[in-house]
Amino acid sequence: MTISMYQASVPRFVNILGNFSNILDKAQAHVDSKKIDATILANYRLFPDMLPMTVQVQIACDAAKGVIGRLSGVEMPVFEDDEKTLADLKERVTKTISAIQAVAPNLIDGTEDKAIVVKRGDKETHYKGMQFLLGHAIPNFYFHIATAYNILRHNGVEIGKRDYLGNP
Repeated sequence: MTISMYQASVPRFVNILGNFSNILDKAQAHVDSKKIDATILANYRLFPDMLPMTVQVQIACDAAKGVIGRLSGVEMPVFEDDEKTLADLKERVTKTISAIQAVAPNLIDGTEDKAIVVKRGDKETHYKGMQFLLGHAIPNFYFHIATAYNILRHNGVEIGKRDYLGNP
């Protein structure tokens, strides 16, 4: 059986983003029960040179939208990076899920060899579709979701591996 580019992308992103949305619910319950300012967790970072949780979530959402947009050719919505609270982050996750689910599978399937160019400053990196999805976008997405998860876990939110993995 062959797995398609669509199956390797949209359902996987939606699954983990949905799990992370549930994790954000647990984080909000933790904040409420401990009477902690919700912006504290959103701005927390594991180490001074690491990005705060808010930015980790923003990057993960943008990574999911970015790869789906590049593969499909569909213009993805741009979200302002103005989230301040856990509720704001949950809303961004929800909007990201909606945006990527709106892309038809036939626009992603067959893009294994599509030329993808990523520009960072004056540097261009060239990929083929599958190489970009599997070798860059998915690892980058999981890195930032896992980092956000670790920030919450480090701060006492009672979550575990099952929360992260959910029910694929």
